[in-house]
Amino acid sequence: MPRPRTPLLSTERIADAAMELVDEGAPFGVNAIARRLGVTPSSLYNHVAGRDEIIELMRGRLAERYMPVSPTGTWDEVVEAMLRAERRMYAAHPFLIPLIVGKTITDPSVIASYDRLATVLAEAGFPEEEVLEVVAIIDAYSIGFGLDLASPDDVWLPETPTETLGRLVEAGPRGARRSDQAFESGLEMLLDGLRLRLARYELD
Repeated sequence: MPRPRTPLLSTERIADAAMELVDEGAPFGVNAIARRLGVTPSSLYNHVAGRDEIIELMRGRLAERYMPVSPTGTWDEVVEAMLRAERRMYAAHPFLIPLIVGKTITDPSVIASYDRLATVLAEAGFPEEEVLEVVAIIDAYSIGFGLDLASPDDVWLPETPTETLGRLVEAGPRGARRSDQAFESGLEMLLDGLRLRLARYELD
């Protein structure tokens, strides 16, 4: 009997099956992935070492799909491009966030993306001892607004009288429009704050 043209299992198929499970809110683990793929758990261990490696494979697959390979432009253009890409990524896969933020990043493509960001910030004039702080702020912003975009259309629903919130909620936008407006305003504030900080360094 001829061998199949493509192998039944690969790290890509394992990562994709794992992401499907997580996105569905289904139990995630080696046994569940094996059932999804119609193979035995021992077959998976021929390709991956275990749960932690699968999480990192999922991180890499997300980066392949959403992150710019090598963002170009000025430092603020690179930051903006990465923020927009990461927000889309996290919004599309909110259940993956607790898994990937709970594990040390080792995937080469993701490391390369962070290295690109750190490099453009350092070359722009941010002190090297503060670059990782800026990267952490950027990460937190994109995760927060990714979750915000994935949140229900009605984020607040006061059921008791309020002094101000209820009136603002009733008059304001809902759903993606509300999230997009907040993201754009916050992005402007974040970039303006970083530009001001950089300008102070240049004056010193």
